[in-house]
Amino acid sequence: MYRLVTDKYFTMSQDFRYMNKTIVITGASSGAGRAMALELATSGAKLVLVARRAAALEELAIECEELGGLALAVTADVTDISSLQLVAENAAQFGGRIDVWINNAGVLAAGQLEDIPAEVNEKVVRTNLVGYMNAAQVVIPYFKRQGFGILVNNISIGGYIPVPYGAAYSASKFGLRGFSEALRGELKEWENIHVCDIFPGLLDTPGMHHAANYLGKDLKPIPPIYAPKQIAVRVADLLAHPRPKTLIGVAPRFMKLGALLFPGLTATITGSVIRRYLKTARDTEHTAGNILDPVNFGTSAEGGWQKHPRIIGRPSIPKVVLAATAITLLGLLLSGSRSKQSI
Repeated sequence: MYRLVTDKYFTMSQDFRYMNKTIVITGASSGAGRAMALELATSGAKLVLVARRAAALEELAIECEELGGLALAVTADVTDISSLQLVAENAAQFGGRIDVWINNAGVLAAGQLEDIPAEVNEKVVRTNLVGYMNAAQVVIPYFKRQGFGILVNNISIGGYIPVPYGAAYSASKFGLRGFSEALRGELKEWENIHVCDIFPGLLDTPGMHHAANYLGKDLKPIPPIYAPKQIAVRVADLLAHPRPKTLIGVAPRFMKLGALLFPGLTATITGSVIRRYLKTARDTEHTAGNILDPVNFGTSAEGGWQKHPRIIGRPSIPKVVLAATAITLLGLLLSGSRSKQSI
């Protein structure tokens, strides 16, 4: 059964493949979370939308229902496990069960480690890592009682690539990747319970606008950046065919390869690229962004970065892909050279 859905953000055929499936999405008030909600709404899902911003969630719930889904907005902070327990209870009552839980909430603090207040760094780790652990601890008992369920962790390519001037972010993402691996091992005997990690590249979302900034420089994503709809479509497909790891975009594949083969070289080049950008970036005021408290701006899926000519270049092969390829080739040359010297 299909019908055409026309929306300011989506135009597609509605296929109802997730009709009556209860799907929880954290970090749903903007960015990738909002994009996933809109995408899944067109498939008739029962959506439980979770974030700290009540007004943005209510607006999104209305849009999701206009697209053919059912939606429940629940205000919660993922760092508070008791609030997530209430989310799960509401979700189970709303949908009769919990089929999918998508961990998507995430924050970023940019700056030299010593310049960022300790409470800000701690909240980054609590949101990006502990928040995901809290959600898993809450929802897995539901999955086990049902005998099925899918937990999706939006880790991002930051789970492989260290981010200089974002040490707490890197700590949370690297830790999250390890957490997912361990959790999959625990659940190995539950063949119908899946832990799925997704690793998108940089997305055109309001995330950079929301970030805490203690660099005193304007923050912009380094290309290539991807439309949030791309991650939304991939996640919708992933739920139909669960698998442990999904890299989204071409660049993340090269970046992961370079990071796994030559981690030291990758960190050096990443730091060099960021420092080069900071030398020419505009000055700006320090801000805690949305780390400690939610902000009242940036509630769209997109962040507007793709409109900026310095963000989207014209070359057919993005610079970051070339850089990642160069890292891999250089690393192979260096390792080969060392091998010859040791013979």
